[in-house]
Amino acid sequence: MINVESDQSQEMLGQETEEASNDSAPASPLVGGLIRERRRALNMTLKALGELANLSVGFLSQVERDQATPSLGALSMISKGLDIEMEFFVSSPAVHRGRTKQGERESFSVDESSLRYERLGADFAGKSLSSFIVFVPPGYVSERVSHEGEEVIYILDGTITTYVENEEIVLGEGDSLHFRSTRTHSWTNKGSKQCRILWTGTIPLFRNGASAK
Repeated sequence: MINVESDQSQEMLGQETEEASNDSAPASPLVGGLIRERRRALNMTLKALGELANLSVGFLSQVERDQATPSLGALSMISKGLDIEMEFFVSSPAVHRGRTKQGERESFSVDESSLRYERLGADFAGKSLSSFIVFVPPGYVSERVSHEGEEVIYILDGTITTYVENEEIVLGEGDSLHFRSTRTHSWTNKGSKQCRILWTGTIPLFRNGASAK
């Protein structure tokens, strides 16, 4: 007599095992989108990249659409043409590395600055965003700067006065501001209490270069 229930159970178990195996298997990095993003950021055509990497436009087009996989040699030449290291394409952090927990985040300051930072973002090749919680003491005044990229600041508590070009903007708890970093900007804490800011931007701040305090 055939035990149908047992067979079905074995089949379901096999499916679960296969699904678990698929979930645990590391996904192969798709480099096409990264190549296309970097090339466009450099305002470079496929033809120009092909000439620098000594590869055909047709092959590069297939690679960017993830319809062809470059060898390490080809990827090395593409990296050279894009003026980046191969690590940009092959480093892919585990998801859990991007998680932070309250009370366990890296906290640091830079040199003798009175500002204190908590790192929120992960550090991996090819990343575009940096994110920190910034603790700004009363009386702090930043320098006026401008640089490539964009920034978003969100006030967690306290009050901060920001200056973008010649415009003064006072931000309180729950307020936010998004602006292009190419515009001259600065900020100061005119209040009597510490201000906490959630800062996110597209410049690679403190990538393994900050001195922890």
